[in-house]
Amino acid sequence: MAVFTIILLSSVFNRVSFAVLDTINGVQSINDGGTNLISKGESFELGFFSPGSSKNRYLGIWYKNIPVRTVVWVANRCNPINDSFGLLKINNSNGNLVLLGQNKSVVWSTRLLKQAQKTKLQLLDSGDLVLRDVNSNTIFWRGFDYPSDTLLPDMKMGWDLRTGIKRRLSAWRSTEDPCPGDFTYGLEFNPKLHTFPEAYIRKGTAKFYRSGPWNGLRFSGSPELRPNPLYDFKFVLNDDEVYYVYDLKNKSMISRIVMNQTTSIRERLIWIEEEQTWRRYSSVPRDDCDIYGVCGANSHCAVGDNPICQCLKGFKPKFQEKWNNMDWSRGCVRNVPLSCRDRYSDGFLKFSGVKLPDTTNSWFNQQMNLKDCRVKCLNNCSCMAYTSFDIRGGGSGCAIWFGDLIDIKQFPSGGQEIYIRMAHSELGKSKRNVRAILIFVAAIGGVSGILLLVYYIYMRRGKDGNETINQNGSQEEDLELPLFNLSTISTATDNFSANNKLGEGGFGPVYRGTLEDGQEIAVKRLSMSSGQGVNELKNEVKLIAKLQHRNLVKLLGCCIQGEENLLVYEYMPNKSLDFFIFDQGQGKLLDWTKRFQIICGISRGLLYLHQDSRLRIIHRDLKASNVLLDNEMYPKISDFGLARIVGGDQIEEKTNRVIGTYGYMAPEYAFDGLFSIKSDVFSFGILVLEIVSGKKSRGFHHENNGLTLIGHAWTLMKEGRPLELLDEYLVSSYENLAEVLRCVHIGLLCVQQSPADRPSMSSVVLMLGSQNELPQPKAPGYFMEKDSTKGDTSSSKPELSSKNEMSISLLEAR
Repeated sequence: MAVFTIILLSSVFNRVSFAVLDTINGVQSINDGGTNLISKGESFELGFFSPGSSKNRYLGIWYKNIPVRTVVWVANRCNPINDSFGLLKINNSNGNLVLLGQNKSVVWSTRLLKQAQKTKLQLLDSGDLVLRDVNSNTIFWRGFDYPSDTLLPDMKMGWDLRTGIKRRLSAWRSTEDPCPGDFTYGLEFNPKLHTFPEAYIRKGTAKFYRSGPWNGLRFSGSPELRPNPLYDFKFVLNDDEVYYVYDLKNKSMISRIVMNQTTSIRERLIWIEEEQTWRRYSSVPRDDCDIYGVCGANSHCAVGDNPICQCLKGFKPKFQEKWNNMDWSRGCVRNVPLSCRDRYSDGFLKFSGVKLPDTTNSWFNQQMNLKDCRVKCLNNCSCMAYTSFDIRGGGSGCAIWFGDLIDIKQFPSGGQEIYIRMAHSELGKSKRNVRAILIFVAAIGGVSGILLLVYYIYMRRGKDGNETINQNGSQEEDLELPLFNLSTISTATDNFSANNKLGEGGFGPVYRGTLEDGQEIAVKRLSMSSGQGVNELKNEVKLIAKLQHRNLVKLLGCCIQGEENLLVYEYMPNKSLDFFIFDQGQGKLLDWTKRFQIICGISRGLLYLHQDSRLRIIHRDLKASNVLLDNEMYPKISDFGLARIVGGDQIEEKTNRVIGTYGYMAPEYAFDGLFSIKSDVFSFGILVLEIVSGKKSRGFHHENNGLTLIGHAWTLMKEGRPLELLDEYLVSSYENLAEVLRCVHIGLLCVQQSPADRPSMSSVVLMLGSQNELPQPKAPGYFMEKDSTKGDTSSSKPELSSKNEMSISLLEAR
């Protein structure tokens, strides 16, 4: 009885002391109907609430002193509690914050990247909810990293490139449902391709509005964003993070930015105390010209014009009749096509006062000056425009655009300058005399160059007979592979139009095209920021031209012209494997029969590379994005830029530069530079586990307390729970349970730590097609994420880079 009394008094004491605190520890909790957590200055309150007329209960944060409850953050947005028994507490075993619902089931919880022994929860006056270490006060988790529909002062919107956290707003589905609706708002850019960051509002997956890139002072699409008496703002871009943040000058003022699903806008609101209401300070989209891409490509939109859409100078409507009927969706094309014969055949026309084009196909360099930026653009036939990265102090840095220029807005005042590439005939008579002189000089040089080239070819043929390839220690005849003109490919892809873009990897973008004879093609275009270059492209050409197998992609030809390095493949209508297995919508289209067909096809393609072709080839970059799917969903292995030919009896090779993709590389390759057919087998094992689970190997540990996909699969297998690994779309689709489990088993055999323990691809093909008993797999490599950082770090070890999200692009010296 005495013991019971002590526990009861302790509980009462906690409840009483909790009422005046902004913090709880591991022995305290917040329950629905009890005392809420209140920030120290009483600005914000955390507790349970029901939105609108809904009876569902949510854990959220709202302004403490505003009479109309204004919720700024919700924990369990899509997983409401249906009764009043919700409980928020700290899990003392791992330090995570846990929200419990009916029958003490976990409704929501934090997922700390590293385990903590003792933590405490604190609500700050900024509105941020933080989970700290009790002893060091270090913040392990914060609510500001996982925003709902509201951006508060001092709250970052953007990416943390170290942790992979992307902070973006998503509108409530309705006033009664805080689950994310169609509208999202956040910064977007491609760090591996070094594209220019900017903010987008999306409706579903479609772009709805964009801010324009940051120009050092403001977003280029928001000239009204300038120093003001209400708030300060800044944009941060470095190797660690990219974000936008604002701060109120008057700390007594209350302001927020919120996504509104009902009105389809992002609005900045200010609380007016005298009126006891929120007043809109600004909102976007502001007018018809803010709607993304309203005028199509190579045009600009101006609210004061009639019609609002006009082609840029030097361009004309692609379809005049549709343009006359105010259908601007197909945009504009050039009056005079670019010749790109040499750096003097084109020039640039300056446009002022504009919102810069969509930066999806862009590139920037913060150190380059504008003069060098012009030269760089002029030397690349695909570069269509350039400008300063930062307009402060007269301008600095370089930003360039490739392909069509999308979503340009003309402002009556403000805006930014951009230099758009034109044929010289479009630049005016003042430059034609200069052009004539330059052409004359270039012609003289060209004739001399041709004579030298003829002489070189004559001497080379007389000496060598034919060009040779010496990768395998033997001479081969030069390959008979079609060479495409750049103009042919440019026409086929509509000048590398964004509408024809199929996707992109570490090498750069891939475009769909149609040749004059109607044949559909896929064009792989090496980007300037890619680690790959002419050597890798030639390597891929030489390798794949020798290979013929139904599970290898067919190479049709190539183009190496100026800085353009292009590969032309047969077109795969169903894109790549990652498009399906890692997407919630597309994943349901792949039932088990199709997934097993894909696994078997990849295994046969690899077997051909390793054993059955006239060359023994190690792919070195096998991953989901490098497996293409034809119209019947049969797989074809692609991208041989990093592949290596080895001798027929050669077991392994060593390199001082590790190249491949983080998440797929075998341990001995990543740490010691040793690659062999068994390192390809390891990548295949990862691919099998991804196909079965629908989960990416890369980044899996972030949501699973450091356990990798391999470790997760191994643990489930050892505990007799392998079915928990399966993609949710396979639960009702597979007909042969033994076949599914067999694939998991084979995947684990392929990812064993020691290369000697892994089966060859010939054994894998046999195991997939038989019912014989399989050997028990030994412990896999990369069981925990921390395993990937083990190993000797001395200079004798190979260099390993994971800066590129898609692939590790440090190329070895050859």
